[in-house]
Parts: sequence; structure tokens; C-alpha cells
Amino acid sequence: MKPKMTLKRIARELDVSISTVSKALHDDKAISKDTRDKIQAFAKFYNYRPNNIALSLKNKQTKTIGLIIPEIVHYFFAKVMAGVEEVASEKGYNVIIGVSNESFDKEVINMEMLVNGSIDGFIMSLSKETLLKQDYHHLKEIISQGMPIVMFDRVADISCDKVVIDDTAGSKRAVQKLIDTGCKKILLLTTQDYINIGRLRTQGYIEALQANGMNPITDLIYKIEHLTDADQLRTSLDKELNTIFDQQPDIDGIFAVNEIYAITAMNMARERGLNIPKDLSVVSFSDGVLSQNSRPSLTTVSQHSVEMGRTAAQMLIRKLEIEEEEESFETKVMKTVLIERDSTK
Repeated sequence: MKPKMTLKRIARELDVSISTVSKALHDDKAISKDTRDKIQAFAKFYNYRPNNIALSLKNKQTKTIGLIIPEIVHYFFAKVMAGVEEVASEKGYNVIIGVSNESFDKEVINMEMLVNGSIDGFIMSLSKETLLKQDYHHLKEIISQGMPIVMFDRVADISCDKVVIDDTAGSKRAVQKLIDTGCKKILLLTTQDYINIGRLRTQGYIEALQANGMNPITDLIYKIEHLTDADQLRTSLDKELNTIFDQQPDIDGIFAVNEIYAITAMNMARERGLNIPKDLSVVSFSDGVLSQNSRPSLTTVSQHSVEMGRTAAQMLIRKLEIEEEEESFETKVMKTVLIERDSTK
């Protein structure tokens, strides 16, 4: 079986620059005919086909990293940005930030704009719509042309470096905390399963219950539909939580996969006269500014967001600066820590 070819690999095999390969494949007369023929014949033998992204790749680095995030106002992503910026600055790189706003189309457009000669590689967390569509052609196309990508948090099953946390273990620790403090009926507020982090955190919830001889109850697993408008999401979540509390008035614990869901639930519980944590204990992921400043303060699973950003930047820059004989990819799994505050007993 013939190995998969990229611009970078063709350049290495033929001992020419990536720029020369790109120009030759587009029949640029600035490259001698002999060199063009040799490169084109080599590419044809390996069934390599250039595309528009290939035009943008250059032999010299721009010393600039593209960072694509789903949301700009989210505390978690802001802290990841800080970690990326810190390492990039230490290594002499600049960072250009693109925001997908959870849109597949915007994610693709951002990447196309940045890849046009502006950056050397990407660090990114996928939009919810990209995960829903499971359309990763834009990512595979960029990787196939020799431009590295490091994914973090929300990732896809494609060949690139990744930085994630142990979502399942973090969830099990959070739910175990609720069980250890006496909770018998625990509501899960999670995302739809197509979002990898929500799916894994749901699995951790189920495993924690089963490990304690408690059977998961379908009516206590609420998978929240994604809405891009924050006001619509809050209105929808308020309505659903009212229904859940009406139908399950004896809920004594809530595990939420993010702090927005958790704090919305706490507000709703207080409106219904429940005392937190006496009547209802709450734990969530995302140790953000909302968790720290809510009343009561929220017990959370810390995702070490700054360290995640630092690690992603280190992985990408290492890829850019160290030539590998054999292409390999790494997934770094970061451990979580439960930070106990006033929302649990």
C-alpha cells in the first residue's frame, strides 16, 4: 500500500522546499520544467492532488498560530487562550484568534481565512455544529497538506494531536461526592450525545451510580438541546427545569456538565423555596468565575484550562520546530480536581 503523501513529505522525499512543490504542482513557470516534471510525476504516482490550501503553505514559518474557539465570552475558553498566549509569547509566536460561534460554516471560513499564508498551524476546539454534522473535511484537508492541528476539549476522531481531560473520571468523582453526602436521587443536566464531552460526562454519571448500587433513571437524565441564543437557552432551560421539579419533587442532588446549567438550576431551586445544600446539593464542571461568585458558591470539577492551553501550544510548537521522521500523534489526558464549595454538604 502506498503511503499517504503530503506537501511536506513530497518536499522531503525530493529534497526541495514546500514552496517549490506547491508551485510545481500548479505548473508555475518559475520552476524549471525538469523539476516540475519530476514533482508532478512523483505526486501522480502517489495519487496526490493539490488543492487551494496547498497554495497557501510556505517553506518559511510566519511564527503565528491560529486559535479557533467556539465562544469568546466563555470563561473556560478565555483561560485556554491565556495559556496559549503565554507559551506562544515565550517561544516568539503570535496568536490570531477566530471564533466559530458554534457554527460549522464559521469554523470553516475562519480556517480558510487564516490558512491563507497567515499561520503555521492551528489550535482549536470544535463547534457544536461541526460535531453534530460529523463533517471534518476541512480539518483533514489542512492536515493532509502538512499543516499541524492540535485539538483541545471538543475533539474529533481524526489523526492529529489532542489535549483533553478525563471527562468520565471527573464526572464519577463529582457524582460520588453527591452520593457520599447522602444524595439518593440525582438529576443529570447534560448535552446531546454528539458532543463528546457531554457523552463522556454522562457515562461517568452512569458509572458512578452503578458503582454504588443505584440504577440510572432515564427521567433523571436531561439532555439539553443546543441553542445558540443565550436568552432562548435560559428560557428553555427554566421551562424544562420547572417541569422536572414538578415531576420529581424529591430530587436531592444535581450534577451539571457546565456551570451555566448548574447555576440556572440553583436559581430555579431557590425560587421554589429549596435550600442549597440542605435540600439540594449541586456539582458541575467548569470552575469558572460564575462558580466562584455564585451564591452559594458552586462545587465544581476544575478542568485546568490555562494548563490545557499551555500544553496545546507546546505540542503545536514542538510539531512546527522538530522535523519528525515518522509522523505520529499524541493525545494528552489531563486529570481533574474536585473543588468543594458551598453548594454541597
